[in-house]
Amino acid sequence: MDFSLSAEQKQIEEMVTEFVDEEVAPRAAEIDETDEFPRDLVSEMGDLGLMGMPFPEEYDGAGLDYHSYALALEEIARGSGGLGTVVAAHTSLAGNMLYQYGDEDQKHEFLAPMNRGDDVGAFALSEPGAGSDVPAMDTTAEKDGSEYVLNGGKLWISNGSVAETVTVFAKTDTDAGAKGISSFVVRPEEDDGFHVEGTEDKLGDKGCPTAELRFDDLRIPESRRLGEEGDGFRHALETLNGGRITIAARSIGLARAARDDALEYAQQREQFDQPISDFQAIQHKLADMDTKIQAAKLLMHKAADLKIRGEDFIKEAAQAKLYASEISREVTNEGIQIHGGYGYTKDFDVERYYRDAKLNEIYEGTSEVLRNTIAQRMLQ
Repeated sequence: MDFSLSAEQKQIEEMVTEFVDEEVAPRAAEIDETDEFPRDLVSEMGDLGLMGMPFPEEYDGAGLDYHSYALALEEIARGSGGLGTVVAAHTSLAGNMLYQYGDEDQKHEFLAPMNRGDDVGAFALSEPGAGSDVPAMDTTAEKDGSEYVLNGGKLWISNGSVAETVTVFAKTDTDAGAKGISSFVVRPEEDDGFHVEGTEDKLGDKGCPTAELRFDDLRIPESRRLGEEGDGFRHALETLNGGRITIAARSIGLARAARDDALEYAQQREQFDQPISDFQAIQHKLADMDTKIQAAKLLMHKAADLKIRGEDFIKEAAQAKLYASEISREVTNEGIQIHGGYGYTKDFDVERYYRDAKLNEIYEGTSEVLRNTIAQRMLQ
């Protein structure tokens, strides 16, 4: 078992770190304040190959392994949690849907522009009454000749208001439960009947618009269906399993940012005529923060390794996401505590890290659902 990075992985990590330090981190507070989608940064990431990292070069992707992708996303999230979600939703969800289940024409037509950063992707699964309970969705896709007619709505859709390509899940058979769900590609700028009802004013994750979508008699050709009718539920579950690795990466990036800021502050802040880093209580906090981060990284890379090998990684991805998301909240909370009163103000970034970290425990599988998943795999 080799824990060292390859030369290519080190090069990727260094390149992304430099980009984040120079372009993302200086703007993170502004993005958080304005909550505006940073289209220019997304374009720059496209030029660097960061919008299609795990996909083959034949589809204009970067052809990187999942370890490299996770390392890069960790760095991006370290600079901006919102930008980390933009990339994760675009790549791990919408991009993986097209790569895994699209045919060659669909990959070249829809995935390649996403990998270049020309188009932004979104993954439209959740609904007001169908969050963790996916089969409860109400959105339908009725066959009409060589077309499907979509009606319904989606909620909590990351990138939903800015995406050029949206993978949408709808019921093609309303009586078949989970087996009646299919998946499709929707193009908001081309397809009449696509409406953005609004975006959420969230606690954190700023810069990544979370939209409510509506479909009114939206017609798409049969060629936009991904796979066969009834495959959608399986598509969703398999895609979310891979996405959990990257939410672990986002969690770790935010935790690292909080740890690094707390470490620097503790060595500069003086009380009782000495840096507070001299106090054992602070040293123990820093030690626990770093230990949790290192443990989370190991879980993340174990899941990534299994995915790369083509082995079952459902339990490991759930464990990585569960643990990393919870320690992300814990570590960012301790970051505020070490900063004291200053940490509770917007003068320091740690309060932003804390707000951004909470989302990790909710999207792409709540902590409660993940514990169910882990236990079910153990009991099989």
